[in-house]
Amino acid sequence: MDDELTAKLQIRELLERWAVWRDAGDWERFATVWHPEGVMMATWFQGPFRDFIRVTREGWDKGVSILHFLGGSAIELAGERAIAQTKMTISQRGMVEGVAGPVLSDVVCTGRFFDFVTRHEGRWKLLHRQPIYEKDRIDPVDSTAQLKLEADLLAAMPEGYRHLAYIQTRLGYRVKMDMPMLKGPQVQKLYRRGERWLAGGELER
Repeated sequence: MDDELTAKLQIRELLERWAVWRDAGDWERFATVWHPEGVMMATWFQGPFRDFIRVTREGWDKGVSILHFLGGSAIELAGERAIAQTKMTISQRGMVEGVAGPVLSDVVCTGRFFDFVTRHEGRWKLLHRQPIYEKDRIDPVDSTAQLKLEADLLAAMPEGYRHLAYIQTRLGYRVKMDMPMLKGPQVQKLYRRGERWLAGGELER
């Protein structure tokens, strides 16, 4: 029991370091949370963690503002492997259409990080991160401003991350349209992938 609790605390620390170091732009330490074969999946990026760091830094330098906040975690252990689900919010700021012109707005998306974590050289590392997008909203930074979003484009976005996908598309990102959400076949498929991997199977990218 003590070993299991220690492992879960170490994994939770890993997840917290991901959020703090990534949002602080501490790229050198952020790189240390990843397994050498680590992969990041997001609405706007899917690929190896080193490429994720590179493009995140490029966006950071251009003023792209994406921040994260973590809630509780549920961690399942199986030897040297673990699946961690962590409640989170993603907050992105950007310009969108308004009645009187462009409006600086915040999108807040609520969901979970679904993480494949494994021990590497004696330490827990993040092997694969797949967010689950549950719901989101958009608010103008100036509460007196009125938004006028393009209705057809907004309606075409996935329900769980509709406003996040909208603002990222407006910023020029190509958004992945079939990410797991609160319900549906994609999230069920993800749960089954996690179960098979935790049981000793290959990681299905």
